[in-house]
Amino acid sequence: MPEQPFDQDRAIAGTGMGGAMDLAATEAETLERTPGGPLGTGPAARPRSLWSDAWRDLRRNPVFVVSALVILFLVVISLWPSLIASGSPLACDLAKAQEGSQPGAPFGYDGQGCNVYTRTVYGARTSVTVGVCATLGVALLGSVLGGLAGFFGGFWDSVLSRITDVFFAIPVVLGGLVLLSVVTSNTVWPVIGFMVLLGWPQISRIARGSVITARQNDYVQAARALGASNSRVLLRHIAPNAVAPVIVVATIALGTYIALEATLSYLGVGLKPPSVSWGIDISAASPYIRNAPHALLWPSGALALTVLAFIMLGDAVRDALDPKLR
Repeated sequence: MPEQPFDQDRAIAGTGMGGAMDLAATEAETLERTPGGPLGTGPAARPRSLWSDAWRDLRRNPVFVVSALVILFLVVISLWPSLIASGSPLACDLAKAQEGSQPGAPFGYDGQGCNVYTRTVYGARTSVTVGVCATLGVALLGSVLGGLAGFFGGFWDSVLSRITDVFFAIPVVLGGLVLLSVVTSNTVWPVIGFMVLLGWPQISRIARGSVITARQNDYVQAARALGASNSRVLLRHIAPNAVAPVIVVATIALGTYIALEATLSYLGVGLKPPSVSWGIDISAASPYIRNAPHALLWPSGALALTVLAFIMLGDAVRDALDPKLR
């Protein structure tokens, strides 16, 4: 008896429920392989990663868009303040002290006769520089120490944990009053160094916990079974999957560091005149709050807006990178 050719349609139809499921699976695969399929994937399409999904969510989040535009504006005027402010922030005229808004000085003049608008614009450079540099230093130092402690564990992990406990016990403002009061430099670097010194333990603990969680995953065990070295496992497999919490915490902390710089400058241990800082201007305008409230209002408002923008940006990044919120 001659052998009959295999008919796939008859075979699927004769299998009942299982055939229907196979047919549905076959059609789904065909739609996925179609360039115009419902999922928008094609033959050369790549699977979406956490970062691509996060970027897609961020672009649709109005909180992220607004905060990013504010931060972009602050960065631009920090690099080129002369674009929107003419004159020098150190040019003062005592004859105009405490005067209100007028042409050329929309924010009025402070107690020393300095243009409040010009000083507010130039003060953004100090705040952005301190915030960005301190955040980068804290994130780098904390990530390296916490990541190595979480990856290797053992004795060094215990030592690092006790060291972080000691730093957590130091009040930030009190530590700044003690450490920065003996510094004679009038640049931003002592302030940045102080923030890095007391800020890395928080990032270190976040990085340590994230690395401990990531190293227990199956892909890490598979890489070890294939003979991958510790450096390759840490850099290629663990670090990319453990860095998201560090980015979220660092973004939110950036606004905190800007506020901390203003606080230390207000107390007289951060930046000192003739440096231009919102904290210095707030401190100088405090005695004249009744006679010239505008001198206090504008630098305080700029500081509050900047801190709020970075905190909103950090919240948006956290929502986008947290898989539990998807």
